Amino acid sequence: MNYDIWKLFIEAVEFGSLSKVASARGSSQPHISRQIADLETECGGRLFQRTGRGVILTELGKRIEPRVRAWLANTEQLSNDIQATAGVPIGTVRVGILPSMAHPLISSLHFRLRKYFPMINLVVREGQGAQIEHWLETTSVDLGLLFRHSPSPRNGDTYLVKTDTYLVGPAGNPLTAGETVPFSALHQLPLVLFCRPNSWRDRLDQLCAKYGITLNVVLEADCLALQTHVVAAGGGYALLGPYAIAGADKECLLKAARLVEPSVARHIALAMSPHGELTLACRTVMQTLQEIVGSGIDSLEPYT
Repeated sequence: MNYDIWKLFIEAVEFGSLSKVASARGSSQPHISRQIADLETECGGRLFQRTGRGVILTELGKRIEPRVRAWLANTEQLSNDIQATAGVPIGTVRVGILPSMAHPLISSLHFRLRKYFPMINLVVREGQGAQIEHWLETTSVDLGLLFRHSPSPRNGDTYLVKTDTYLVGPAGNPLTAGETVPFSALHQLPLVLFCRPNSWRDRLDQLCAKYGITLNVVLEADCLALQTHVVAAGGGYALLGPYAIAGADKECLLKAARLVEPSVARHIALAMSPHGELTLACRTVMQTLQEIVGSGIDSLEPYT
């Protein structure tokens, strides 16, 4: 196994273009193409399908990608472990997060790691729940921060904090003027929600079926900024957690009321890749996240 050539394989997967790989490496596209072709010959089959816009994985490529990623990660960590001294955490930790968690949770994580564990390289990817689940399964990320709805953690998850769900409308809107709003108010209300597949949407459908509520989804958008700007302009209402609102409220004029009767609780969970290795660097990042949440710093206080 040649580490460098398989690293090139993963770069081609992530860039989706051999010319972009060549540019990033300061090489030429024909040289990169020859290296990939040699690798395909060695494997006995095509790994990439060439298209007019770049390259995509063949079925063979898709089958081996997760194992190659895991092998590369283990090889990199072995190198780091050899260089590390006396239990000092070192290496790259890849974290998949929801948009609402970028700040202040991940911002705080970044600064703490720089101060106390400077040899940890943090790589953050932003996506929705289903996408983060896929990244965890394929070992594209080591850890994931996402919402869970079960009252108790499963499959090795660690629950960091419990949050409520809020109905968010434009400032001055009478429906969200109070501290709370009943769940029944969602009936036929124009809503701006995240796209499917989405575990939150599934949970919402279950609750609506139970309480006889019909949803009126006028816009589906995975972009949190788009959702909050549409809501602020009077284009509908959103259902968000406290940290998403706290971040958006600095840019948009919004007012949020907590859903009650029933309240809709969600847990911010820290999940691990089922196929990855829990390195010292990963454990350090997990512990640091728990310390940040447990510290109760003002920037992490729920929206009020």
